[in-house]
Amino acid sequence: MPFSLDGVRVLELARFQAGPRGGMMLSDLGAEVIKVERIGGEETRRHPPMVRGQSAYFTVYNRGKKSICLDMRSARGKEIFAALVRQSDIVLENFRPGTMDAMGFGYEALKALKRDIILVSVSGFGQFGPYRDLPAFDPLGQAMSGLMHLTGRPVGQPVGTAFSLVDRTTALHATIGALAALRHRDRTGEGQVIDCCLLDSALTMVEIPSIYYLDMGEEGGEGGRPPYRARDGWVVISAAGREMAGKLMEIVGAARPSDAEPLNSSVGRTDERRRLVESWCAAHSVSEILETLMRAGIPVAPVRSIPEVTQDKHTWEREMLAKQPDALAGEIHVPGLAVKMSATPGRIGPVPTPGEHTDEILGALLDYDAAKLRSLRDAKVIA
Repeated sequence: MPFSLDGVRVLELARFQAGPRGGMMLSDLGAEVIKVERIGGEETRRHPPMVRGQSAYFTVYNRGKKSICLDMRSARGKEIFAALVRQSDIVLENFRPGTMDAMGFGYEALKALKRDIILVSVSGFGQFGPYRDLPAFDPLGQAMSGLMHLTGRPVGQPVGTAFSLVDRTTALHATIGALAALRHRDRTGEGQVIDCCLLDSALTMVEIPSIYYLDMGEEGGEGGRPPYRARDGWVVISAAGREMAGKLMEIVGAARPSDAEPLNSSVGRTDERRRLVESWCAAHSVSEILETLMRAGIPVAPVRSIPEVTQDKHTWEREMLAKQPDALAGEIHVPGLAVKMSATPGRIGPVPTPGEHTDEILGALLDYDAAKLRSLRDAKVIA
């Protein structure tokens, strides 16, 4: 079966989420992604939560890749990496800015090894700017972009998401950049640098309120989106147009539904219309609310728990969860493919063990024989 990125080879020097998830998506699309790990494996291989000895955290972002363990601090390790660059299309890294230069593999050095190489750099604050050298993880991006402040409204205090939203959005941007760079290289033969960072990605999530403030001098545009409490749970209602809002107001017993402005879960707690909807929801069960509003054509959904989501037949029919054999756990669930393509549908591969593909990669790409591999392993250059 053909894949969209057949023939594309990626060298991944990435840890945690934003970088590795970008590599995972390129692998899903058919690229050969070689994860270059330190001797012993990347640190998130031991990151909780654990499933029968396997890190679910590592599993989610590294399925489908090949693993090579390489001592990048040694001269021989650097020689091997340089040789691999010559055989590759993309280098994906998420070190702090300047680290690749210090290692001897900044963009100009990579370009000298392979003229059309593409370097995808993922960082906290980008390759330039006042915050360039500061360390960062996802919550800092949420906090510094204003996203956390908005998410807390109207609860009364900033609230971060329960998952790494900014990391995953940054991975999307890095993947899009890599694909665009491949298209440009196909046309021109030129490589380039893609600079993606957590703060930039987080700022894309506060675009409307940021522009509104700059143009109007006041806060507004978007706010928090608290759900409505039903008799036996919670629901989200998005009556986003006048007609929908009018229907909703009529259902909840408003006196003048024809005057209704668009209404959804972002309406503030002091809004009279929201109070009417809150009162109506509180008197009905989740199933009653869903049946009534769906019949009226008003977008509505239950607020589900993770166990409920994982048992949803839609989730499984869309193949958004899958089970894979695993060297440590026996078998383990992995995420499915979020991008469905008709001609080149993508693939889900297993989670590699540390250095599982070292001999295969160095033998196939660099023609290393068994004696040379043994010598490098004895010298602790590879594992």
